[in-house]
Amino acid sequence: MPGRVNEIRGSGLDILKTLDVNKYATKKTIAQGLLDVALLTANASQLKYVLQVGEKHEFYVLMLCLIIISILLQVTAALLSIIVGILRGYEDEKLETLSWLLNQISLGFVTGTLFCEVIKMNFGLDPAIHINNTILG
Repeated sequence: MPGRVNEIRGSGLDILKTLDVNKYATKKTIAQGLLDVALLTANASQLKYVLQVGEKHEFYVLMLCLIIISILLQVTAALLSIIVGILRGYEDEKLETLSWLLNQISLGFVTGTLFCEVIKMNFGLDPAIHINNTILG
């Protein structure tokens, strides 16, 4: 049986532990997908905020570019992941190579998204800064 772990003997009781690899992979994929949706939602919210504040934001153009690039990279990586999932269903060596290549490209897009997010967060989107400057100014 795939994923079965050997019996563990302890204090006179036989404990049989099983690890269902498919169930684990499915849960991991669902959790990752939910995190991706959360990041995409956060980016949409940040885009809305930057567009509402407009050019009053100190780093308006930079933030706008980083948010848009991040969203585009996320969507492209998601589409590539879907294509990779479809290609892995076939048992053709050329398709396996293409699947591997697309997976590496998708990983590059995810890394690019991470880079954009780190840079974006260092410039901040704290609404209190804008509100305080408006009130004090």
